[in-house]
Amino acid sequence: RIFAKAVNCAEGPTVTPCLKCQGCQEITQGRSLDVLEIDGASNRGIDQIRSLRELAKFAPVSGTFKVYIIDEVHQITSEGFNALLKTLEEPPPHVMFILATTAAHKVPATIVSRCQRYDFKRLPMEVIVSKIKSIAADEKLKVAEEAALGIAKAAGGSLRDAESILDQVAAFSDGKIRAEDLRALLGTMDEEIFAEVVSAIGAKEPVRLLRLVADAVNAGTDLGQWTLGFL
Repeated sequence: RIFAKAVNCAEGPTVTPCLKCQGCQEITQGRSLDVLEIDGASNRGIDQIRSLRELAKFAPVSGTFKVYIIDEVHQITSEGFNALLKTLEEPPPHVMFILATTAAHKVPATIVSRCQRYDFKRLPMEVIVSKIKSIAADEKLKVAEEAALGIAKAAGGSLRDAESILDQVAAFSDGKIRAEDLRALLGTMDEEIFAEVVSAIGAKEPVRLLRLVADAVNAGTDLGQWTLGFL
């Protein structure tokens, strides 16, 4: 959507869309007739792609470009991709396609070769922690440092997931988000236990190690999460 604003802004194409003109406002509010967001999982067949191709021929309603954002594009069928290929080979000058996917290796080489590819990398933990603290301050929430780190770690580099976890844990907190609240939500455990596990392995004390595992089982801990935490 940011890219769509950049090319359809009244001051554009520009790297800094104004966010105030009609084009920017409509895209922000999700009501722009020139920006179409399509779910590749539910519009994956040849008939849907043919329909998309027919619509692409028409000029934009108010902007400079008609922008098609196809999410999870890898789920389109082989026949659907073949139908899309012709349009990608000779796209109308007023059309742009943004193909988003979490499985780029599943997109046919014939499609990839006609695109500019950009790989989005995971955000560093310190960036996510900083953003979580900023959101918490805006929402009048108090987040413990350990809890903020825990949310960032659980998010795995995704800011969207971090915000979702923060929202969930805030729902049952009393305005103060503690590390134990996060552990209760995610089913994780105090990481000090893993220091004991490493110590038991280093000391070659299998009985002590098995007792630590047994404690986790008795506490209702998900052993899959326990193993991930340990790793």
